[in-house]
Amino acid sequence: MSFSWTPHRFAGGALALDVANSVVLRHDSARRIDRFAISDQLRDFSHAAAEFCAERALFGNIVPVSAENERHFIALREAIDLYFRKRILDGDDDQLLAVLLEAVARTLRQASPGSVAAATAHSVLRLIAMPDPERMKICGNCGWLFIDRSKNRSRAWCDMAVCGNRAKANRHYRRKKEETP
Repeated sequence: MSFSWTPHRFAGGALALDVANSVVLRHDSARRIDRFAISDQLRDFSHAAAEFCAERALFGNIVPVSAENERHFIALREAIDLYFRKRILDGDDDQLLAVLLEAVARTLRQASPGSVAAATAHSVLRLIAMPDPERMKICGNCGWLFIDRSKNRSRAWCDMAVCGNRAKANRHYRRKKEETP
């Protein structure tokens, strides 16, 4: 399958969320796609993150995860998704926070400085300390995690150009279908 990392893939607003969002349609086991399942895609992610990630100025040119740390990086990704998704839906969960912090600590001990893994761990710590955690949301269309930076905090989609347009087109289609006799 042909795939490239585009700006849309970095709609989360933070590197840690972009890493969590590397699983497309996470909630749909039949259509779920893990973009890191292929090592080349995981390697290419770091180059794309340096170009497209909202936090790229903080982390600069980041290097790929080493082969021996891939398993730990995937564990960090899953801990990120579990904790922040639970935090958005139900509030903080100390057990999941502990799991996430353990994954962050393991990553920081093992990852080389300047790696996408180390940058992701730092991004997680920034998100945990975020002053207004209610700005973190789940896309109503694809289920990705994102930070709502809109003035009135009303953003409902990770990316208006993709998910927003799809949701609006679906709503329009349903309305037109209901109007047809």
